[in-house]
Amino acid sequence: MELTLGGLVVLALIDSTSAGTLGIPVWMLARQRIRVRAVLGYLATITLFYWLLGVALLLGLDALGRAVGHLGNNPVVLWGQLVLGAGLLAVSFLFDEKPAARRRARREARGRGRTRVERLKDTVVGEGATTRAVVVLALVAGVIEAASMLPYLAAMGLLINSGLALTPQLAALVGYVVVMIAPALLLLALRVTLARTVEPLLGRLNAWFASRSDAMIGWVLGIVGVLLALDAADRLQLFG
Repeated sequence: MELTLGGLVVLALIDSTSAGTLGIPVWMLARQRIRVRAVLGYLATITLFYWLLGVALLLGLDALGRAVGHLGNNPVVLWGQLVLGAGLLAVSFLFDEKPAARRRARREARGRGRTRVERLKDTVVGEGATTRAVVVLALVAGVIEAASMLPYLAAMGLLINSGLALTPQLAALVGYVVVMIAPALLLLALRVTLARTVEPLLGRLNAWFASRSDAMIGWVLGIVGVLLALDAADRLQLFG
């Protein structure tokens, strides 16, 4: 249980650094004039989106788990999970910062240096943006990231294998999504109370997100790979 809870916290913290949960809020906070209501609306929307998506995943995975019985504890499946985790860790090294920088330079040379999320936020969130526009931005960012939400899927797998009933799983999911937005909420509080002190930090964070997106994928793959491998090794009792 301790490994499961620790894994959930680590995965939630990884998810808290994604473009949708931190990158776009940092961009919104780095503007010269911020709209606190818009930032809170964005965070509330994406939090609710991820919680409802998690509920749907948990219900689907729970039904799948009942259908396949104890397949999740089958040694063959666990060894496959261990190999998958090791493979993800190995693949993560392909996203080393220097090769990532070269790929980014090639994209910029072809006029595709900015991500879809970056292009979207420039056109949807502005001085005259409405609440509807902010909500749409949050939902679109969540949908785009859902296609590559490896940490989130790993967290759902840990919850299903935790042995908890559905109600405690849903409660744990609430804690998970709160941790996901906690860094953005902290930055918002600092931006409101310590504006001049925090503005340079937000500017650097915004530039960092713009230049390190590929390297961050490597870190996500590596950490998720380690967690999957450790979970499989623990259930295989490889460490006694």
